[in-house]
Amino acid sequence: MLDAAMRKLIDPPLNRLGQIAARRGITADTVTLIGLAFGLLAAGIIALGAPLLALLPLALSRIADGLDGAVARATQKTDFGGYLDITCDFIFYGAIPMGFVWMDPSVNGAAGAFLLASFYTNGASFLGYAILAEKAKMVTQARGIKSLYFTGGLLEGTETIAFFVALCVWPDLFPLLSWIFGSLCFVTAASRVLLARRVFEGSDQAG
Repeated sequence: MLDAAMRKLIDPPLNRLGQIAARRGITADTVTLIGLAFGLLAAGIIALGAPLLALLPLALSRIADGLDGAVARATQKTDFGGYLDITCDFIFYGAIPMGFVWMDPSVNGAAGAFLLASFYTNGASFLGYAILAEKAKMVTQARGIKSLYFTGGLLEGTETIAFFVALCVWPDLFPLLSWIFGSLCFVTAASRVLLARRVFEGSDQAG
């Protein structure tokens, strides 16, 4: 819900950093993998029981996630780069909840499983919509220039990062916050399915 507004704030400084990185020979794929490494480090730190310490690598991971696109725009966008970016994003979004589950399986296990199921469902609705949008030649830059068609929703990347930060600050609230956030993720997925039905029903795109 907030991604489009956030892009207007973060894209200008990221684009400047991306141009600097590109001039120094740093590739977008390298930045993507560095971001994933920071994200997995954050998840590992959480699993070891120090979620507050995970805030720094978590933040660096998300900065890299925005910077890789800026580097690509300053050099050359590739289909593989977009594929690698979304794959690493999904790994990151699964790793952070898993870190909390591993930190305390008996307390966080059920809520963590529910949260991950909601992420899986939301991700499927997002990627499925992107496939149909590509077939229909739909384009949007509301959330920046992307390799995939990004649909809006109640919960997007900005809200998810804020949720992860809240979990790190208040880890004892993981079960409660996960049940709430996971439920909202299911609502987001359902709304996207309804949108897809309205936009694509009657076409020959589905197979």
